Amino acid sequence: MQRREFLTAASAAAALALSGPKFAPAADAAGARQFVELRTYRFANADKQQAYAQFLADAGVAAMNRAGVRTVGMFKLLKADNPKLNLPEDPAEIWMILPHDSFEAFLAFESKLAADDAYQSAGKSILSAPKADPAFSRYDSHLLLSFEGHPTLTAPADRSDQSVYELRTYENPNQERAASKVSMFNHGEIPMFTKAGMPPVFFGSAVAGNDLPHLTYMIHHGSEDPKKHWAAFSSNPEWKAMSADPIYKDNVSKITNRFLHPLPGSQL
Repeated sequence: MQRREFLTAASAAAALALSGPKFAPAADAAGARQFVELRTYRFANADKQQAYAQFLADAGVAAMNRAGVRTVGMFKLLKADNPKLNLPEDPAEIWMILPHDSFEAFLAFESKLAADDAYQSAGKSILSAPKADPAFSRYDSHLLLSFEGHPTLTAPADRSDQSVYELRTYENPNQERAASKVSMFNHGEIPMFTKAGMPPVFFGSAVAGNDLPHLTYMIHHGSEDPKKHWAAFSSNPEWKAMSADPIYKDNVSKITNRFLHPLPGSQL
């Protein structure tokens, strides 16, 4: 991460930490907005990827539930599903979605895992892997604050092991235009996804990470062709009118979308 990017992310995180209950509502408050952590683990090879995925399925997910993350998402990304990403092969990665009920819960998460004897015992070979042979190379983390229009993560009712999920990131030209795009979602765009057959899982504005400002959201396609859903979405007269409104002009500078499949043990 470049120094300027680090300072931007650090400033955002510091401001968030100082903002108190306004940004970290109690978990049982009506309409409380969650923080969604998006992690991407990278591995030296497919065998290590598989070993870590097995550990998560056997012991990690249950421990994370005990630590306060009630729904753990674990996904893989395949080259065949993502031609626009120009991948040379299937990446040795695991994508994780971790919703936290407050900023304090996010801060306490790793400490709770460290104090979980069952988790530490079951994952000893993974969690204490030596420097010469690490379990994973590195992981990236983005912290997102969920939108008012979709404050908590929603697991699809018809999800299955064969489900296709789409993770979309919108980079924004500046903070004002980022707020404009969030407003567009909150003031009518979110329900349009369900109407088009692709119910949302979460929406979140990045408060820490790289390439700020940006927002990320996830939708569920099930076993249907995503092109069918997007055709229904783009033909919606409400969306056409909203997208033509000049108050929302130029609020997205780059879109990156990824199609993901759930790993065994995923709760999404």
